[in-house]
Amino acid sequence: MACAHFAYVTLHSSGVGLPLGPGAQILEICKGLNVSPFPFYSQKVGQGTGSSILSALQDIFSITWLNRSKVEKQLQIISVLQWVLSFLVLGVICSVILMYTFCTDCWLIAVLYFTWLAFDWNTPNKGGRRSQWVRNWAVWRYFRDYFPIQLVKTHNLLTTRNYIFGYHPHGIMGLGAFCNFSTEATEVSKKFPGIRPYLATLAGNFRMPVLREYLMSGGICPVNRDTIDYLLSKNGSGNAIIIVVGGAAESLSSMPGKNAVTLRNRKGFVKLALRHGADLVPIYSFGENEVYKQIIFEEGSWGRWVQKKFQKYIGFAPCIFHGRGFFSSDTWGLVPYSKPITTVVGEPITIPKLEQPTQKDIDLYHAMYMEALVKLFDNHKTKFGLPETEVLEVN
Repeated sequence: MACAHFAYVTLHSSGVGLPLGPGAQILEICKGLNVSPFPFYSQKVGQGTGSSILSALQDIFSITWLNRSKVEKQLQIISVLQWVLSFLVLGVICSVILMYTFCTDCWLIAVLYFTWLAFDWNTPNKGGRRSQWVRNWAVWRYFRDYFPIQLVKTHNLLTTRNYIFGYHPHGIMGLGAFCNFSTEATEVSKKFPGIRPYLATLAGNFRMPVLREYLMSGGICPVNRDTIDYLLSKNGSGNAIIIVVGGAAESLSSMPGKNAVTLRNRKGFVKLALRHGADLVPIYSFGENEVYKQIIFEEGSWGRWVQKKFQKYIGFAPCIFHGRGFFSSDTWGLVPYSKPITTVVGEPITIPKLEQPTQKDIDLYHAMYMEALVKLFDNHKTKFGLPETEVLEVN
């Protein structure tokens, strides 16, 4: 201990800082003075043993216990996994817990929540209850950096207009759409000031307790006519509804290396735009199909038959997909692969307001939209790793 005291006095008097931890400081100083920090132990067991212990301790103190990059990577994985699990099972788990609570002494909690749910049932159809606090959570920045995800602006948007954004492709879970428009991780509000984004998803998600609150806090709303009519006609201007046009059908063909969209017969969003005079904005998200792998069932197979039945009667198609494992990228799991996703927001197409648009009107603006989407893809594909010969497949 004399060595430790001498080291403290010497450094204190000289004004030298102590960048190392206390144990490592003592070991380094004692080594320079050729003195053992464990004099009594060294005398008892011999100088050779003391030197060995000193060497071992030096190795221990020199280890970086928490490697910053590794810790950040794990935080990124956790942030992504929590959203994936929330999307897949949070609603079901909370429903089961609340039903179970009815059978316990805490039944009053379940009664109060379901009473609140009854009064609040139509809130999602009016744009929900977004929270800037939730949208700015640090967890979403880790989510963004895991892939990473980037939002690219090509044109300004007028705050005096309303918009329908067509997002392509769907991918397995639309992770780029969520990160870019339901959080502030990519600074969507700064890139498009005065524009309020509403990501539209299956209405069934808003019948799930707790999950509905989580979704609404990010500005997510049901993709149904009542909600879209309300936001485009009774919520002022500067609203942007993001619709993943390809939906469940497009997700069934999602696979790495494939750039294909389901759009040719999807015209309902164009009709809505015409009825409200909302400008159409094409969006293509490069890399959305790269983050998961799935088993693709051939047309006519029993697997595809089951998927189509689910899609027809429930609204979504179950996919058999996988990503990487939580601890290793060499194993399978629900964590998506770390592949860059770059979402490019294209030029708005000015749409007139027509109370009763004809089929000819709808076909005209639908063709203009398809042309604009293909042009957007072609103009940016080489910037994000695709060859000049790559062609966007429009189904």
